[in-house]
Formats: sequence, C-alpha cells, structure tokens
Amino acid sequence: MPDSERLRETLERNEVLVGLLRRARDLGLPHWYLTAGCVAQTVWNVLTGRPPADGIKDYDLFYHDPADLGWAAEDSVIRAVAAVCADLPAEVEVRNEARVHLWYEAKFGTPCRPFATTEEAIDAFPAVCSCVGVRLRHDGSWHVHAPHGLGDLFAMIVRPNPVLAPREVYESKAARWRSRWPELTVLPWS
Repeated sequence: MPDSERLRETLERNEVLVGLLRRARDLGLPHWYLTAGCVAQTVWNVLTGRPPADGIKDYDLFYHDPADLGWAAEDSVIRAVAAVCADLPAEVEVRNEARVHLWYEAKFGTPCRPFATTEEAIDAFPAVCSCVGVRLRHDGSWHVHAPHGLGDLFAMIVRPNPVLAPREVYESKAARWRSRWPELTVLPWS
C-alpha cells in the first residue's frame, strides 16, 4: 500500500480530524492544509494502539492569503473557523502563513522570510516527521503534501529539520512528544 493511502486510512480513524477536514474544505480558505502535530500525533496514536485523538493539544489549520496581511483579516478567518467548529471537541489553531514573517522573530528569536506558499511553511517545520499537510478536495479525494516523505512519520522517528526553527524549538517539541509517546526515537540536533 502506498504511504499516502496508508496515511489516509490512519488519519480517517480520527473523527475530529476528519470532521475538521470537511469543514475546512467547505470554508474555501486559500491554499489550506490541516498539518503539523495533529497529523503526526494521530499516526503515532494509531501505531501505538491509543485512541486516535488521544492527547492531541490542538489541530493546526494553515492557509495562505497574501492579499491582506493585517491581523483583522486573519482574525476574521479564525472566528469563522471557530464558529463552524464549535461542536468539535478540539482546539483549532488557524494561521495565515503569509503573515508568519511579521511575528516569527519576536516569538522565536530567528528571522523568517515571507512564505510564498503554505507548502513552504510546512517544509520549514522543526521536525521532518511533522512536515506533512493534508487537504480534502471537493470530490472526496485527499491531497497530501509531505516534502520528506512519510518514512520517519510511520517509523516514529523525530529528526531535526534545521531549515528555520532554532534548536531550542526542536528540542522542546521533541521532549514534549517523547513524554507522551515514549516509543518515539528522537534524533539529536546535529
């Protein structure tokens, strides 16, 4: 079975994630993906026999809209998503990836060039295994963006991706994940 099909079958076990995919699709956000921890953590939960949504802190919904980089525009999208997801038992983190460069350095101490696409933002996540985004198309098919493939994700390997995030961000995420999923193999920052 191809890794992308295996990913879909695994993620479909998380009813919250699937519900969010459907709602995000219907919102029509530009260049959106459900991504990062909620994808990786669902896979790890399934692989280790835990309930699929167990321990997932939040669900990251990223989109890319360079037309309006103001906070008010992003906040409007955040509120719209919150309204359509109010009945889901999940915190949904919504971010316009076209705006990341405006706040990233203040938060993480490292400058960030503007992302031209949502895919560029996903490609810059601190761990290779979380560089995965999924989107549900209107015909019901799934689109998967995984620039490093899905090998590390399914092997439960946390490997640094030093494209953008500083070492401390990687190590903090890896330690938090390892405390929840001790089965993970965490590779050191090189």
